[in-house]
Amino acid sequence: MSLVYDVKELDFNYHLEGVQFKALKKISLEISAGEMITFAGPSGSGKSTLLNLLGLMEETSNDMIFYNGKCLGQLQEQDKNIIRRFDIGFIFQSFHLFPVLTTFENIEFFLIRQGVEESKRKELIQEALNVLGINDLKDKRPTQLSGGQRQRVAIARALAKRPKVIIADEPTASLDQKNGEAVVDHLFEINKKFGTTIIIASHDPMVLRHSQRIINLKDGEIQRQGL
Repeated sequence: MSLVYDVKELDFNYHLEGVQFKALKKISLEISAGEMITFAGPSGSGKSTLLNLLGLMEETSNDMIFYNGKCLGQLQEQDKNIIRRFDIGFIFQSFHLFPVLTTFENIEFFLIRQGVEESKRKELIQEALNVLGINDLKDKRPTQLSGGQRQRVAIARALAKRPKVIIADEPTASLDQKNGEAVVDHLFEINKKFGTTIIIASHDPMVLRHSQRIINLKDGEIQRQGL
């Protein structure tokens, strides 16, 4: 399998009120196309920071992250924006849906930004609605949906982009067990059906059971990798 990410001895520091805080220390890992992996660890372990760096949501001065062979630190901002827009779908713990838009319109939003023509947008949105089993919710706004339904809309929005990678930060943290299981099942189905690389940050045992590979972090360091 081809490598999607190759991370080499990555360090990352935060600066808070003049104090330097080392969030990641000498992180080295490889992620292959089509993997479903989870960064696990307690709060403050660095898993969300690592996720943000891989998703280009956080800037680093280190030239230590390679995406499809390209060094992210050496890319122009317009090239990074293309990767964010076309290659990566994001799922957040707090959903990040637009409250004034319907389910259909929330899913459509980023497809419009991609410049996808209307007929193709409708096709991609309908497929995402079907995969997530939320076709009956397409005309509802987020305030009319439960937490589990909102998260399925967020997944459908990420899927409709047909990204190479889906990055999910604590996707089950705001959900009860039943809805959490449904969300994990949908991510697993997307991984199998479309071959999408899925990278999750979570300490939910249910998520860990579905992962092909678990990377455990503690205090910004990788403790171990495996199943």
